[in-house]
Amino acid sequence: MRVQVRRVYEDVEPDGEARVLVDRLWPRGIAKEHLHLDRWAKELAPSTELRTWYGHRPERFEEFRRRYLTELKAPAAAEAMRELRRLAEGAGVTLLTATRDVDRSGAQVLADALRDGS
Repeated sequence: MRVQVRRVYEDVEPDGEARVLVDRLWPRGIAKEHLHLDRWAKELAPSTELRTWYGHRPERFEEFRRRYLTELKAPAAAEAMRELRRLAEGAGVTLLTATRDVDRSGAQVLADALRDGS
């Protein structure tokens, strides 16, 4: 299974992988045609409440991860995860996020969950 996480502001690489935006909000300053998206999976993004609570504060990341993994078990998110897993098992998937700290982002938690089969 090939899953990678990239920022939406990086150049598009023609690698044949499905490109999926996993943020709830559209990234500032990016035109839709620039991203070359295959899907915008808003239902996989952390809830507004969780995202606001986290605020990208590093000391809250582990608790954010735990809460977000719980959110991903909701029916709509679980169905979207199955679809994303199918994409990843095929040509692979690139999860796109506008977050600056990709390593401590919802997109990274999502990528880890896909790889772990969660």
